[in-house]
Parts: sequence; structure tokens; C-alpha cells
Amino acid sequence: MLTAVGSLTMMGVALGGLLGVASRYLAVEGNPIEGEIKDLLPGSQCGQCGYVGCAQAAAALAKGEAPVTLCPPGGRALAQQLAAKLGIKADLSAMSDSGPQLAHVAEEICIGCCKCIKVCPTDAILGAAKQIHNVIREACTGCGACVDRCPTEAMTMMPMPITLQHWIWPKPMVSVAAVAA
Repeated sequence: MLTAVGSLTMMGVALGGLLGVASRYLAVEGNPIEGEIKDLLPGSQCGQCGYVGCAQAAAALAKGEAPVTLCPPGGRALAQQLAAKLGIKADLSAMSDSGPQLAHVAEEICIGCCKCIKVCPTDAILGAAKQIHNVIREACTGCGACVDRCPTEAMTMMPMPITLQHWIWPKPMVSVAAVAA
């Protein structure tokens, strides 16, 4: 019995050491800019950009395969940050920035078909078949996938309500006369 335990222990130590050595010599270095771009992206994994998640979108941006305007939730500010990070010029004239939005259910129109629940990437919609649905504000990323799938147009996108948790003090406007002086 001790021989079996000893031999299995020796095999475990030898194979573990072999795996440790192999991981050092066979390691693949990633693109460091890809990680920095991923940190800039919102991380909501909504799929509006056409990629499965923010990691794939960051990889495409780092390789130059995607435009910097690919992330609708990030808006114009994120596109400017990505362009600065990648050192390219971006045409942001066609990009509309409507600000953060949340899905809203018009309860008098909702028929409970559950189509919106199936396409929500963050499971932010609650409801059951033939019951009125509701949106969990904290989980909604504002992707708008539910609006496209709703057959009765009960789902709409509304601007995020300003609460104490979301309110930001507006920056003062700098006048041209003050800068020239």
C-alpha cells in the first residue's frame, strides 16, 4: 500500500514539474495594447458591436480590423479615447451620442410573449409567459436588443433617470474671453 501511494506521489510531482517547465517555455505573449483597450471598453458584453464580448472587440481593435466607433454604449467619448490610444484619427461626425439609456416596458401594451427575455444579454428583463414584463435597471446595459424583438412595440429606450447615484456635477463652461486673457 505504501508503495502505491509513494509511486503516485512521485508521478504527481514529476508530471507537475514537467507542466511547470512547459508553461514557461511554451508561453504565448499577448498583445499589451489589447488589454489596455479591453479596460477602456464598458465590459457589458452586450454584443452591439458585432462581437461576442468586449475581449473580442478589443482584439479586433488592436489588430486594426474594427473601427473605433464600434461601441454604441461607450458613445463618442469612448471612440475618442480609443482613437487616442491607437494613435489614429476618427471621423465622429456620423456618430450620435444619446447618452446612457435603459429599456422600459409599456405595461398596457405588453402581451408577455417572452421574446425580449430571450435576447437580453444580461437577463435584465423579468417576466413569464402571458405576464407583464419588467426591466431591472441595475442590470440593463441599454443595448436595445429587446426593442428590436418586441412585436407589440411595448419596449422602448428611455434616457437613464438622474438619481443621486448617477448625478454628475456639470463642468463649467470656459469662455473664449477668459482663455484669451
